[in-house]
Amino acid sequence: MSDRPKPGGQRKATRSHKVVFLGQSGTGKTSLIRQFVYRTFDQCYQATVGMDFVTKLVTLEDGDQMRLQLWDTAGQERFRALVPSYLRDSSVCVIVYDVTSRESFNSVKGWVEQVLEARSRQEVTLALVGNKIDLEDRKVQYSEGEALATELKMLFFEATALKSDLVDAVFHGLAAGRV
Repeated sequence: MSDRPKPGGQRKATRSHKVVFLGQSGTGKTSLIRQFVYRTFDQCYQATVGMDFVTKLVTLEDGDQMRLQLWDTAGQERFRALVPSYLRDSSVCVIVYDVTSRESFNSVKGWVEQVLEARSRQEVTLALVGNKIDLEDRKVQYSEGEALATELKMLFFEATALKSDLVDAVFHGLAAGRV
């Protein structure tokens, strides 16, 4: 599992972190992951059923590499009972809301509570991502997302999976936040 040589001929093991994505259906969890991993956006939205999983190697600013295991969960209510099993051994939990949906933003605290029932704050880093910032019908302002993230002690990001703006910043920020 060791990769590239470090100065002096030593090899450093690539760390691996399980990153679980949560949030209401339709917030763009799958689209953010696909944009980051495959550099694609699929206009034909199909809801995730249960869970999907991909891995991507990220190179940090200092040259170290980190393997992110990205767990994409279904946002539908009928799959909520499965969330605790997905959270097992997770390093990071990302809660995604749609900036054009006040309802998805209002659900964030419930998702955080569910995470903290399964994992302690010492075990998992929490991040909040406002997605779809390219859309004009914004219902949740940046300052509101930032304030909620501060209140809940979460990292905060905004992005757009459609145009890929700030998507890399989200994932590199998550990786850097775990170092």
